[in-house]
Amino acid sequence: MFTFQNETQTVWFNPTSFESDAQFTLIGIVLGLAIYNNIILDVHFPMVVYRKLMGKKGTFYDLEDWNQTLFTGLKGMLEYEADDMEETFVQTFRICYQDVFGTTFFHELKEGGDQIYVCQDNKKEFIDLYADFLLNKSVEKQFRAFRRGFQMVTDESPLHLLFRPEEVEQLVCGSKNFDFNELEEATEYDGGYTLDSPTIRNFWEIVHKMSLESKRKLLQFATGSDRVPVGGLSKLKLIIARNGPDSDRLPTAHTCFNVLLLPEYESKEKLNDRLMKAINYSKGFGML
Repeated sequence: MFTFQNETQTVWFNPTSFESDAQFTLIGIVLGLAIYNNIILDVHFPMVVYRKLMGKKGTFYDLEDWNQTLFTGLKGMLEYEADDMEETFVQTFRICYQDVFGTTFFHELKEGGDQIYVCQDNKKEFIDLYADFLLNKSVEKQFRAFRRGFQMVTDESPLHLLFRPEEVEQLVCGSKNFDFNELEEATEYDGGYTLDSPTIRNFWEIVHKMSLESKRKLLQFATGSDRVPVGGLSKLKLIIARNGPDSDRLPTAHTCFNVLLLPEYESKEKLNDRLMKAINYSKGFGML
């Protein structure tokens, strides 16, 4: 149903998908329900998807976070001012693209496009038609079904009046601001731990020095999601509970309740070792 864009790490609608419209409608419903129920989803759509959901059409400038290489090439064409454009680019109004199986397709952006070369006079038209085909016409059937499902949930809400596309993305995917100082201030403690407990102080010193990737893994380990809620990490109610005295056990978590179970390790070095092992090797076990 979707293709993966390696360069931007996003997913896009497969223009040659064999799936029925109902399948795309279902995905749209899921997206709408996520907003309705305040659930963060691990989805990676380019921004143009949210612009189109708000009733806008994809344009040349939307290609920047859809396919950076293509955008750069077309931008270079747009900025090219020399008179030898036809000889330099050797590009007609006929384009080619591949489906997920590697099959090559050709498409004429306008009638007789194979005989029309891009020049200074028509380069803007070519770029606009190219972007329109990639972002709108080639996936019109799939996106229409997808948007129909989304509107089945959100149609009676003033979503399109109150939010910009960037804000709708944040409602679906969460914030991109990983401010762990906010998380520290919002965290609660249980089982004998307090903010001044040596283990807790060591824990936050370790966390604040982590790379962004490790911080995301910690969130995934403790809460089941590496996404930041709308409003920031201050809205995430993490609980760190004492899980017995010093031991060789790894930290564990009750992800349904955002509870991190932390033994009272005897040293900061041991805490760092056990915590990093837990968050790096937790796939398939360790999270309850």
